[in-house]
Amino acid sequence: MKVIERGNSIIIQNPENFDLSQTFDCGQCFRWEIVDNKYYGIAYGKKLCVWQKDNEIIFENITIEEFHNLWENYFDLNTDYSKIGNELSKIDPLVHKAYNSYPGIRILNQEPWETLCSFIISQNNNIPRIKKIISRLCKSFGEKIEEAESDFTFPTASVLSTLVENDLEPIKCGFRAKYILDAARKVSKGEINLNFISTLFTDEAENELVKINGVGPKIATCTLLYGFHRLEAFPLDVWTKRIMSTFFPGKSPTIFGKYAGIAQQYLYHYIRMHSEELFKSN
Repeated sequence: MKVIERGNSIIIQNPENFDLSQTFDCGQCFRWEIVDNKYYGIAYGKKLCVWQKDNEIIFENITIEEFHNLWENYFDLNTDYSKIGNELSKIDPLVHKAYNSYPGIRILNQEPWETLCSFIISQNNNIPRIKKIISRLCKSFGEKIEEAESDFTFPTASVLSTLVENDLEPIKCGFRAKYILDAARKVSKGEINLNFISTLFTDEAENELVKINGVGPKIATCTLLYGFHRLEAFPLDVWTKRIMSTFFPGKSPTIFGKYAGIAQQYLYHYIRMHSEELFKSN
């Protein structure tokens, strides 16, 4: 792919294995919204408008320095997903089919705290409702971005740690409130040190995260995959458990090797979009 400047925008020409809708709609993130075929989102305190047309992806109103300093890494543009997808495709025909159906998925480099909190909110929930809860959380407790009064950053752990459950009633997160607050308090006090977790082996990092009330292996591995970019982490939720038991009986996610998390994303999104495959195999 080629990166060029055009006016106030940065353009990726002929993007390889990078599709915005596949990346944003595969269940890994919750703060991107599409309006008139353009995606708007906030990450690391910065707002971005990005859209795709023909053989170009357009990043509006940013400099080349901003692109390289933030968004290039956020969208994981230095990882060769073509090579990884082809390697994973050799493992099983279903992975091959899933990768060929959604080759534009990339694993975003999201903020660890935001990812942890978001997936605590995601438990026993659906994506539209998760997005609404997170939006209300940000508007209630995040910081306003100067250029747009309606846009807010994701609230920090230190801000949320000072709250009580009643304070979270307006965001309508239900039973998850006590888990959000426990996570915020432990992170803000350093009992759960996200910087330290980033230095640990994946199993050790998971053991640290599950010390938070309401955080089990699924939320921990989601946090590691999407917030710490541990590409070997394989979250097991209802969908992926069905996938493993139906198509890979008696096997563990370790069969996918160091890119198990990417394999999981291809399989998860493919089966979610083609659930008839589950019944066809039975």
